[in-house]
Amino acid sequence: MADYFEIDFLGVETEKSGDAIALRYSINGQTGIHVVDGGYIETGDQLIDHIKTFYGTTVIDHVVLTHPDRDHANGLRKILETCTVRNLWMNRPWLYASQIIDRFETYQSIDALERKLRSVYDASVKLEEIAIRKNIPIFAPFQGSSIGPFTVLAPSFDRYLDLIVESDKTPQAAELNSLDSTFNSLSRLLKAATQYIKSVWGNEYFPPSPTSRENEMSVVQTALLNDRRILLTGDAGREALQESINYAPQAGLTLPGIDNFQVPHHGGRHNVSTEILDNLLGPRLATRPATYTWNAVCSSAKADEDHPRKSVIRAILHRGGHWAATEGQSIRMGAGITREGWTPIPQADYPEEQEQ
Repeated sequence: MADYFEIDFLGVETEKSGDAIALRYSINGQTGIHVVDGGYIETGDQLIDHIKTFYGTTVIDHVVLTHPDRDHANGLRKILETCTVRNLWMNRPWLYASQIIDRFETYQSIDALERKLRSVYDASVKLEEIAIRKNIPIFAPFQGSSIGPFTVLAPSFDRYLDLIVESDKTPQAAELNSLDSTFNSLSRLLKAATQYIKSVWGNEYFPPSPTSRENEMSVVQTALLNDRRILLTGDAGREALQESINYAPQAGLTLPGIDNFQVPHHGGRHNVSTEILDNLLGPRLATRPATYTWNAVCSSAKADEDHPRKSVIRAILHRGGHWAATEGQSIRMGAGITREGWTPIPQADYPEEQEQ
């Protein structure tokens, strides 16, 4: 059979959005199955049923946890327990306690720091425990790693260590906790006060405040399958995406030139910027095109009022992309193979207003 690939973004439908992605590909007659993130605990069964039904197997070559948030990690428990998993890829902050202990004032003991990291990233710890019990090898997906046909663009090892130290889950001093609390309170007030303003085609506004350090830990990976360039981003923020852009030449990736793009963090506007999207996806077009030239998929729940943001939808359309959001449905992207009963999703309407 000729080469093919298919990527399924499952509809993770709870009050908050989550990510659960299944992939199947065939290269030179060799078939591979990947799972990237698993949504919430309930999503695990949905993933398993999907893989059984459409891929005809319960053997998974690679399971990738992009970062330790529960809406990505918890559903993978069922996958590890039920399926035959050949490789688990995830980064474990507690492994590096000895390398970062001297950057903390509040932790004098490596063991104490390791215990702290294991307690705050408990969703990842549970996956580690299952993998060890089932003899599933665990690998660290740092920049340059190869996961089947995918290359990891971010995070680099050094930046990952920085993110552990900078996370408000492992504060260096009590005053940092106070600052984080103040920042979070202000963020909630600003969110409640969000206003929408009518904007002309091409106008973009993204707030300067960043996403969380955990989101910045996200594994960003790319592959060229059937002459289609794929970019999976998890919840990556601007730092992770910029690191990916900087590393792209070493990974053989010419930018812009993404054909299938996972919109980071359910369409959050603190994860992208005009400059980063220009570099990844191309510059804004002067007018709305009659047809689109590439595809973007956003994992967002219907009940999630915060995602996706209109400013992000506009930005995708500004660059000639097709926008699709899961919102209670599963979405498939692929080439070289068809699936009966799955139909194209119409292009999204252009939001005439955006958050300001």
